[in-house]
Amino acid sequence: MKTPKITANITAVGKYLPKKKLTNKNLEKFLDTSDEWIRERTGIETRRIASKNEATSDLCINAIKKLLDKKNIDPNEIDAIIVATVTPDMMFPSTACIIQKEIGANNAWGFDLSAACSGFLFALETGSQFISSGKYKKVLVIGSDTMSSILNYSDRNTCILFGDGAGVVLLEPSKKGYGIIDSKLNIDGSGGKFLYLKAGGSRLPTSVETVKNKHHFLYQEGKTVFKYAVRGMYNVSKDILERNNITIDDIKLFIPHQANKRIIESTAKKLNIDSNKVLINIDKYANTTAGTIPIGLYDAVKEKKVSKGDYVLVTVFGAGFTFGSTLIKWGL
Repeated sequence: MKTPKITANITAVGKYLPKKKLTNKNLEKFLDTSDEWIRERTGIETRRIASKNEATSDLCINAIKKLLDKKNIDPNEIDAIIVATVTPDMMFPSTACIIQKEIGANNAWGFDLSAACSGFLFALETGSQFISSGKYKKVLVIGSDTMSSILNYSDRNTCILFGDGAGVVLLEPSKKGYGIIDSKLNIDGSGGKFLYLKAGGSRLPTSVETVKNKHHFLYQEGKTVFKYAVRGMYNVSKDILERNNITIDDIKLFIPHQANKRIIESTAKKLNIDSNKVLINIDKYANTTAGTIPIGLYDAVKEKKVSKGDYVLVTVFGAGFTFGSTLIKWGL
């Protein structure tokens, strides 16, 4: 008798958002912008901002504890922790190590993964392979960023776009075909010059000059990123559907990276998917970078947008450039 294939099923979801809200009206007070201008160009109304004593690990820990409590899981049952982030607490130790200690996951190992806004999907594919190998039974995959820590709040072209937050999923084995069906992930290093954080690494270590020249803030060429994002997310989404003999009509829910409402709408239009099937929460949270997809998955469950057996298509685009798409057969 043939042994059933093991797939990595999402069996629980969690999220955490800082309490502080920064609305467009708040931004009007110190930026040359307006609520109307931001809404029209981005779809964003408000975003969450971490408090002074909240780092990325704190956001992650809050999301994880809610998930573990709801599922009644002992932290010692966790085998691995993968954290997608570009705003770790520090260069080292990893955010995963900090989380492992704080939640008491004494039997887990883990690491951080850096792929900007695509980070969670890259981490999800990694965790999926761990589960599918048969070696691991419970893997936490987290996407979280404290973007407020790397934003220049005098630059209206970037600071209006981002927020802070964390989302987490628990992966467990399934022998019934639920979970991660397939992923198509790509990088294009030629796009690195359009979206980056210049200083703080070995190429340009932190100095008085790098701080003075504001090289520790995010830099983005918005129009170029917009064009590449739509093209990249459309191509990988189309490819993964074709590779699995699934049509866009078979998809129950489409969860794109929440970078800009116009990017989302343009990608959905190219895919010819019904707007009612597209999850959009950028109005409430802005772009939480690695957090957008797991937060979206949590919202989809809470709002009962998905049921067991539904096909969910997820797509992302981020600095690097990085981009990808994952097909999920929902099993929660």
